[in-house]
Amino acid sequence: MITTTTHTIEGKQIREYLGLVTGEAIMGANVFRDFMAGITDFLGGRSDAYEDELANARETALQEMQDLARQQGADAIVGIDIDYEVLGANNGMLMVTATGTAVKIE
Repeated sequence: MITTTTHTIEGKQIREYLGLVTGEAIMGANVFRDFMAGITDFLGGRSDAYEDELANARETALQEMQDLARQQGADAIVGIDIDYEVLGANNGMLMVTATGTAVKIE
């Protein structure tokens, strides 16, 4: 399936718009990962634990969106937007939402 943040696909013509598709992923951060990230914040540098969790949540949301588009008979998704939010009393949850328009192309 072709996925793009643009509203057109070079060399392809959109023949039918099937509607909005979304995918969501909410991931919790565990205590050990929070502890290690705190050490990384104190010492400086990147937090691999959080980067891995963020990548996992993004891929989950994108896959869920593509699965929904396939169920609708789509060949592609255009205009994809990915949003990130933190949730929970202590910002202990990460939510990633992917949204796009499912289309059929020629």
